[in-house]
Amino acid sequence: MTVVPGMPTSVGGPRSASIARATRETEIEARLLLDPAQGSPGGRISTGIGMLDHMLEALAVHAGWRLDLDARGDLEVDDHHLAEDCGIVLGRLLGEALGDRRGIRRFGWAMVPLDESLARVAVDLVARPSATIALGLRRPMIGGLASENAEHLLESFALHAPFTLHACVLEGRNDHHRLESTFKSLALAMSQATARSTGDPVRSTKGTLQ
Repeated sequence: MTVVPGMPTSVGGPRSASIARATRETEIEARLLLDPAQGSPGGRISTGIGMLDHMLEALAVHAGWRLDLDARGDLEVDDHHLAEDCGIVLGRLLGEALGDRRGIRRFGWAMVPLDESLARVAVDLVARPSATIALGLRRPMIGGLASENAEHLLESFALHAPFTLHACVLEGRNDHHRLESTFKSLALAMSQATARSTGDPVRSTKGTLQ
């Protein structure tokens, strides 16, 4: 795997990272910009799984990020390896783009409705890996993405950045809505947490987020 890191947050420059990851199961090339030019969040995402593309696009658009990700994997086996490795790559992109994590707000939280569904997500961008996820998905598959692998992607994202993630669906009957409201809640929480702070350079009594 090749990683090209972005600038440390304390420098105040553009925060970005690029990764090329290849295994016997998947090949992924991706780039993340946390502060794209005004009006250009979103990106180009292609994984071979329509629902996964949809969720990653929702994350990028609503977080205000630019995410370009091209992934190929052994979908003839199932979607597990591809979903997991996309989570790993996304986590490492975020970790590298944040640099030393100085000067960020650190915490973020959001509740987002999507029709009858309501999701709540909270994040802490201290570099401690933790993921508590309870989406209550009922269908085994959602548009080619296994429900368990959707949750595993979120877990892999948090553990490989790393950061602390709490994600919970409070209401909902439609699993597409439940999952999409979760990714949109994650996006808004990330937008808050990654925003540059005008106060202390390190928001921690320990003096470090590492």
